[in-house]
Amino acid sequence: METRIQAASPRRRKAAAPKKKPAGRAAAPRAKSTKPSPTDRRRKVIITALEDLKGEDIVTLNVREVCSFADYMIVASGRGPRHVASLADAVIEALGKAGFRGAAEGQETGDWVLIDAGDIVVHLFRPEIREHYHLEKMWSV
Repeated sequence: METRIQAASPRRRKAAAPKKKPAGRAAAPRAKSTKPSPTDRRRKVIITALEDLKGEDIVTLNVREVCSFADYMIVASGRGPRHVASLADAVIEALGKAGFRGAAEGQETGDWVLIDAGDIVVHLFRPEIREHYHLEKMWSV
């Protein structure tokens, strides 16, 4: 068994001097990713569907800090039971076309329809019912 030890090279490399930045120029901040998150895309799909079918008083509440089952709550009104049910149909259809899932409850009566769209919960009301429950006041932080 033979062990060879190599002698240190007589040439030493000089440490590279740090490059100086031109005076007066600050480093450019890194750009954040411009691609929206799935939640942001889903929220945009829902709001667009509501606006296209003339949903009224559309309010988006960020409930991430006060709620464990959703990040956002979207509350909107329809003019009557048929309009509320149509809004719910439009939201479910738009979510499906965008590749998302959504399930609705309460479309039969059209007074209050709840749509579960994953981390977004959508409440659609007739104006009188919405005024009675005041969800925005209850969930606003």
